[in-house]
This record gives sequence, C-alpha cells and structure tokens, in this order.
Amino acid sequence: MSTDAVTVEKRGAVTILRLAQPESMNALSPAIKAGLEAHVPAFFSDTSARCLIITGTGKAFSAGGDIRSFEPTARPGVSRARMARSHIWLEPLLNGEKPVITAVNGAAVGAGFGVAMCGDIILAAEDAYFQSGFTMVGAVADFGLGLTLPRAIGAVRAKDVLLTNRKVTAAEALAMGMVSRVLPAAELLDQAIDLAEKLARGPTISLGLIKSLVNQGNGATPKAYFNIEAHAQAIAFGSADFAEGVDAFLNKRKPAFKGE
Repeated sequence: MSTDAVTVEKRGAVTILRLAQPESMNALSPAIKAGLEAHVPAFFSDTSARCLIITGTGKAFSAGGDIRSFEPTARPGVSRARMARSHIWLEPLLNGEKPVITAVNGAAVGAGFGVAMCGDIILAAEDAYFQSGFTMVGAVADFGLGLTLPRAIGAVRAKDVLLTNRKVTAAEALAMGMVSRVLPAAELLDQAIDLAEKLARGPTISLGLIKSLVNQGNGATPKAYFNIEAHAQAIAFGSADFAEGVDAFLNKRKPAFKGE
C-alpha cells in the first residue's frame, strides 16, 4: 500500500518508506504526515516486518515543516493537537522494538532534521546536510529534536546547532557523532537496504530489547538500569532465537533467527 506522498516498498522483512514530494523538497505537508501516520504504526504492528528504512526522494530528505499549511495565529490548543497527530508516529520510531534506519539523501532541515534523528542507525549521503531552521520563523525545535540531538552529541553542541541555525555537513555530523555513517550518494540506498536486510535476519527480539535498553538507560541510575537489564535479558534468554543462537554456536553453523 502506498500514497502519493509516501510510498511503501516491502522487500521481504524490510519496509522502505520514501517521502515522495520532491517538488517541495519533501516538506512535511499534511499529505506526507498523513502517510507517515498510516504507515509507521502499520510497520510496527506487522509481525512479518522486521526493519524499517525512511528516506527521501529527489535532492532532499525533508525540508521540514510545510510553512504554507501553518496558521500563524492558531490558538495553542490547535497547535498542540496538530503536534499530537505527529507524535502518533514519531513515538514508535523512537520506542518501538524494531530497528529503524534513516537514509538521509540530502537536506534535512527543521522537522525533517527531527525525523532523520529518529533513526537507530542514521546513514547520510556525502552531500547531505542538517539545519535547525526553527529560529528563522520564531518556532522551537520539534519532532523530538530537543531529545534526540542532545542524546547524540551532548547538550552544548546541540544548543550550538539549534540556536545558531548553522548548516552541519555530513562530514561534521559524523565527526561529532550525529550520524552513524557517511556514504557516497549513489550507494546510500543500496547500503541502507543491505544493512536493513542484515538486521532483519537477526534476532529481532534481542535487537528491540537492546534499543529499549539504550533508550531507558539514558539518565537512569545504575540500580534502576540493572533492573531493566535483568528483565530484558530474561526475555531474551526465553526466546526461541536465543535457543537457536546457542545451538548454532555449539554446532558451528549459521543461526536461522525467526524473530521469536
């Protein structure tokens, strides 16, 4: 299933969502947001889907919010309701127990920057860049960016990026730990798919639990973290994939994980 604004491609256990309004640099129009609201939760509820890729089409990943659709004098309640609709699909990207790859093929600005940072693994094309954009229109960082960016690069660097509105090149983003890998533009999607297929063949219960541990461990006390860790490991040890992994290791063969 696809929409005009967000296309969906399934390659076995890998789902690829493409923001598909290149004429507007994939600005997060109502149509794109509606597509993400439909397709992101559907991915996480589909037991056969085990890894998600989000990327853009054309020269941009996403130019951010669609300013033309905004109502500048909207009452706070109206704005909060609009943001809540986006949180429906942003929250599972961050907390859903399946790996998410964002393949940043070009400019990631404003809310598009926020979407890019929702990846568990963030791949950037060599000519991609990241920019806050919010202060240009008197807005605040949204789409989780005030949470994800400091976690990735620390509060001091995050405030520099968000307050000054400066462009961050892919090379600088890699150096400061904002992205996982920088790749030639022509290879970006192919390498994202190869990585996603590798993750999809893995023990996805284990991968999801590791994602949850990293998220919950941020700021937790050692005692609280060890309780979370013990609970997660108990779940992993009870999975069919753990039994398969141990048997494969002992018998010197490749494991065949099923995500169970």
